[in-house]
Amino acid sequence: MIDPQFVGFELPVHTQEVEKGRLRFFSRAIGETDPVYLDEDDAKAAGWRSLPVPPTFLFCLDMERCNPYDYLETLGIELGEVLHGEQSFQYHEVPCAGDRLTFRSRITDIWARKAGTMEFVVRDTDVFRGETPIAELRSTIIIRHRDNHES
Repeated sequence: MIDPQFVGFELPVHTQEVEKGRLRFFSRAIGETDPVYLDEDDAKAAGWRSLPVPPTFLFCLDMERCNPYDYLETLGIELGEVLHGEQSFQYHEVPCAGDRLTFRSRITDIWARKAGTMEFVVRDTDVFRGETPIAELRSTIIIRHRDNHES
C-alpha cells in the first residue's frame, strides 16, 4: 500500500523551453491540420506571438524533466504496475513557441479500491511562465497490484 503521508509530496521543479520543431512534430502526430499550429506566419497572422501549444502538449513537456518517473520509486511504485487513469488541463493562457515554462508538481491524493488491489495517485502540476500562471495539469495513475495467481 502507498503511504497516504505522501499526499503533499512535491516533485523537483523543472523548466522547459517550448521549441517550434517539437510543436510542429507533435501537431502532425496528433493529426492537427490548423495551419496556426504548423506555420509561424499563419500563427502570427491569427494573433499569436508564435506557434501556440496544442492542448495536451504540456503533458509531454512535463515528461521532459531529468527522470519523469523518479517519484514512483519514492512512493514505492513499480512502473510495470502503472496504468494511465486520466488527465485534465485547465489553461489560463495558451503558451507559445519560445516560452520558458516552469512545472511545479505535487501529489494531491492517494486512495485504494478493490481491497487494495488497485491504488490511485493524483498529481497536480502548476505551470508558469515567469510568475504568470499558465495552466493547471492533473494526472491520475492507477497502480494495479497483481496477486501471485494472475498471469
